[in-house]
Amino acid sequence: MGISFFWILLSVMFLGMPVAFALLFAPGLSLFLEGKEMFYLLLTQRLYNGIDSFPLMAIPFFMLAGEVMNRSGITLSLVQVSQAFIGHLRGGLAQINILSSMLFAGLSGSAVADCSALGKMLIPAMEKNGYSRRFAAAVTAASSVIGPIIPPSGIMILYAFVMNVSVGGLFAAGIIPGILVGVSLMIMTWFLARRRGYKVASEKATWKERGTAVKQAFWPLLTPVILLGGILSGVFTPTEAAAVAAAYALLVSLLSRTMTMSSLPSLFYATAKSSAVILFLVGSAVAFSAVISLSGAPQKIASIMVTLTENPLLLLLIINILLLFVGMFLDAGPAILILGPILGPIVTQFGIDPLHFAIVMCVNLTIGLTTPPMGLVLFVASSVSGERVETISREMLPYLAVHILVILLITYIPALTMTLPRLLGFAS
Repeated sequence: MGISFFWILLSVMFLGMPVAFALLFAPGLSLFLEGKEMFYLLLTQRLYNGIDSFPLMAIPFFMLAGEVMNRSGITLSLVQVSQAFIGHLRGGLAQINILSSMLFAGLSGSAVADCSALGKMLIPAMEKNGYSRRFAAAVTAASSVIGPIIPPSGIMILYAFVMNVSVGGLFAAGIIPGILVGVSLMIMTWFLARRRGYKVASEKATWKERGTAVKQAFWPLLTPVILLGGILSGVFTPTEAAAVAAAYALLVSLLSRTMTMSSLPSLFYATAKSSAVILFLVGSAVAFSAVISLSGAPQKIASIMVTLTENPLLLLLIINILLLFVGMFLDAGPAILILGPILGPIVTQFGIDPLHFAIVMCVNLTIGLTTPPMGLVLFVASSVSGERVETISREMLPYLAVHILVILLITYIPALTMTLPRLLGFAS
């Protein structure tokens, strides 16, 4: 079987066909042109099997939890905690933006939700305090990529499902890289704030004031503790953890009266709509992956890679460049679903740990959400701030350099990603 479906896929996506439909149309047309319609049944079976999966139930539950957190105003309490601890630093509001993203990441796992929720609150506040709007939008966009890196993470669940990697292992492996991204962004912000003369956000808070802020945000802050503690200790599976997160978020929001029962129907409808889109995309990607396997594309691409280099370090550099390029045009989820089955077997042949490569790929494609011309987070930041995407992109260049540095660190220092999974028994 040829690999004409790759060119068909690229062509129809370039013409504007949605990714989920393109993933079915391309192999379908390719099979028809090659006279192999007998494989249509395989496509439909894999489409259904791709959706009919218990582990994938974690996605709508985590999305529900994130939607509840976003609507209930919990974001404000996270910002107040951040301000109490680091508001006195140079460029305080920008630092608060980054730390709030790190805290919000443990609740939602979504870069878009992070950028939207924090952007609406912090971009106007930063502008009032002397920051340019384009810088405020750039900081918000740059820090929001932490959302899918620090667990829970929707794209890690997708990768684990497609590539048969441990979700718990991926979650454990994402903690240190996520913190590393956040700390690196804060260091860059300190340098930029010092050079541009940005102010501190507030006077240094007393420990009593910090304790009050933590107390007010205690129940939301407990969410990642419950989730990660439960998953990593083996008390419940990632799918069960997602259900617990959704139930816990609803309980906290209703008891704190930040959400009413009357708002639940619209909440469930929005979550169901978003989940349906993602699950259909997953089913289409699984069907597409079946055709990839039949075509022998991974083996052909692997042989090409071998002719380029037999050095695994150089191979990782080539793949990172490829992923950065792909991330400029495709969202992280579809890119993982398309490229995972192709690149995963290749790196395994070179002796690279599948869990290590999974994190490299997830982080790389997540950062692609902030790269033009199609970075989704850039468009969200543009919508919230009113600044043009090109303007935000230029302002983001120092932060993009930080992102690339972190990618290189986690690529070539496996201990940054593998230490926690090994300590917790997810890797040898």
